[in-house]
Amino acid sequence: MNHPVQCRCGTLKGYVDTSKPVNRAVCYCKDCQAFARYLGRASEILDSNGGTDVIQTVPAKVTFTQGRETLACMRLTENGLVRWYAKCCNTPIGNTAANYRVSFIGLIHNCLEALPASLDDSFGPVRMWSFTRNAKTTINASPFGMVPGILRILAMVLRARLNGAYKRTPFFFTDTGAPVVTPKILTDNEREAVYKDVGLIR
Repeated sequence: MNHPVQCRCGTLKGYVDTSKPVNRAVCYCKDCQAFARYLGRASEILDSNGGTDVIQTVPAKVTFTQGRETLACMRLTENGLVRWYAKCCNTPIGNTAANYRVSFIGLIHNCLEALPASLDDSFGPVRMWSFTRNAKTTINASPFGMVPGILRILAMVLRARLNGAYKRTPFFFTDTGAPVVTPKILTDNEREAVYKDVGLIR
């Protein structure tokens, strides 16, 4: 089955295959919080504790059917994740590694909320809470609870590598390895500004 992918204004549309394996997590890391503030949509992206609901799967399962030209991406640092969004309305899409051979994307909930399907129906409940030390309040999650989720992610990446699925991605040119659009890498001043907004300067 497929679950719709859509930006806030409806310019970018597509779908994600919901077949397993898939992992659902809430990430509280300062980089995800900084990305939400970079887009100017923190109140829509983050929960009350600063967490982002993320569906972790492989890029081969993501298909865009219209508006692909609105895709944009940024990196908080030169070595950071590539963070994708729809530039038409600053809707976050997801996070990938910089190397497409590491076949992984964390789709952010905002692009998955088009009716009629719900996240729970398509992907099941949240199974992993990560970087909880950066949450606004104490999160009662066992540190060992991350282990099954990490194993699921590693299995996804390895399977895609072995069966060649890593070569199917809407985010990279696989002949060159380059992203389909050039990432904006934040300057030191820009990065400091978004981390200040988060309240986590590093």
